Amino acid sequence: MLPLWIALQFLSSLPIRLPGMPSPQELGRSLLFYPLVGLLFGGLLWGLNALLSGAPAMLHAAILLTVWVVLSGGLHLDGLADSADAWLGGFGDRERTLTIMKDPRSGPIAVVTLVLVLLLKFAALLALIEHQATVALILAPLLGRTALLGLFLTTPYVRAGGLGQALADHLPRRIGQRVLLLSALACVLMAGWSGVIALVAAAGVFAGVRHLMMRRLGGTTGDTAGALLELLEVAVLMALALA
Repeated sequence: MLPLWIALQFLSSLPIRLPGMPSPQELGRSLLFYPLVGLLFGGLLWGLNALLSGAPAMLHAAILLTVWVVLSGGLHLDGLADSADAWLGGFGDRERTLTIMKDPRSGPIAVVTLVLVLLLKFAALLALIEHQATVALILAPLLGRTALLGLFLTTPYVRAGGLGQALADHLPRRIGQRVLLLSALACVLMAGWSGVIALVAAAGVFAGVRHLMMRRLGGTTGDTAGALLELLEVAVLMALALA
């Protein structure tokens, strides 16, 4: 069970305490539980959505979005902000891009990107609430965190050392591939045609963002992984809101 607690501690703001320093092998296995963490997030959001039934739609959507951000501790939004700054400020240069991503300061591009992404997520949530298509609250966080597993299965990690390197080096790849397939199947079984739409949207964003990572960096970092998750969640919500 330790890999699950590691995944929960890393991906959420829940008060998880580990009994000690995990081994690199346990860190690698924790990636297998990322989809389960996404499913847990989705279940919590779906339950909150039910409790908010009858609330004004805009307030309803705003509360859901706030809880969504708080649950993740803003971790992936931070990665999106750093990636946005680096992609523009890096001027196409790999080393400059990596250096900017390590800078804790956020420039105007980062702020604008965060505002636009959160605005799109809020608008999509509002539309989904109005159409009672709330299965998206489960699909988006599930696919977002499943995408991180897919990213580490298919993409080199370009920063030597650190947590990300341990995740990449010690991920059980054959089991990881099975977890990916099970997660995709779960989406279809839970949501039918909506699950298929969500999978297509997620696959499109995954392929596009991964292509950009490979072209600029030759792989991924923790920041670009966070950016992928946020962009993929937004795409899934928008696709389901427009379906």
